[in-house]
Amino acid sequence: MKVLVTGGAGFIGSHVCDEFLRGGHEVIALDDLSGGKRENLDPRVRLAVHDIRSREASELIKAEKPQVLCHLAAQMDVRRSVDDPGFDADVNIRGMLNLLEAARVSGVKKVIFSSTGGAIYGEQDVFPAPENHPTRPVSPYGVSKAAGELYLGYYRAQYGLPYVALRYANVYGPRQNPHGEAGVVAIFCQRLIQGQGCTIFGEGKQTRDFVFGPDVARANRLAFENDYVGAINIGTGVETDINRLYALLAEAAGSSAAVAHAPAKPGEQMRSCIDNRLAKKVLGWEPTVDLKEGARRTVAFFREKVGGPGRAHG
Repeated sequence: MKVLVTGGAGFIGSHVCDEFLRGGHEVIALDDLSGGKRENLDPRVRLAVHDIRSREASELIKAEKPQVLCHLAAQMDVRRSVDDPGFDADVNIRGMLNLLEAARVSGVKKVIFSSTGGAIYGEQDVFPAPENHPTRPVSPYGVSKAAGELYLGYYRAQYGLPYVALRYANVYGPRQNPHGEAGVVAIFCQRLIQGQGCTIFGEGKQTRDFVFGPDVARANRLAFENDYVGAINIGTGVETDINRLYALLAEAAGSSAAVAHAPAKPGEQMRSCIDNRLAKKVLGWEPTVDLKEGARRTVAFFREKVGGPGRAHG
């Protein structure tokens, strides 16, 4: 089948492209390269450089008529969404609608949407949070992802377009961008390998559910192969605090660099962890790489990347 992956040259998207290639599918990556990189892509993947809000992106879907649309492209910086909610909505809502309209008229058989399992729930009532937990996003980014799920529900009801919304936990791994708000693992890895110290905001007791990028990519393929429609959490169900995360990465990097603490970021969630039992039940998915092994692989990737050019494989 033909699979179109938006954000396909990015961190998670490139792993999704790899996963579908391994399944023998034809893969097209749609990416404006604002965050993605050509070198992340296997040479067998065709790259179309367009903004998801553009007419060109819409026309690409209509011309290629993919059977599957994996939508990962997004404005994913929570802080930027707070500073500029209009931009966040423009990319994450208007851009998505541009794609969905093209998918509707082009005969796309399924949409696989990259949602969020952290920002969509807000401050949780239970740990880990199941899919029926109330959605109370506290950032425009979380709101836009929740809106994306609602629009998918509309297109399903109105046009019969099947979808799966994969609510990711905190994804990390090879090819993650170490520049920006979204990649604490990548930021720590790069600094540790370069012999620099790292900064933890607050006491480091805030927890997250860290899930390995290639495991997340596999969830996309399983969602394509399965008839389930709706939202599914993709996480480990394990809470890890930032102090523990740093210790694992420092051990993998062989670093004894001191860690500094800075004031906590205003409004940061203290705990976040999602229940993956539905993913196990309906997709047969569960994480295969724990955080210690994932930290080792991610550090190895960054060490190779710093050591020389060329496409690194995760």
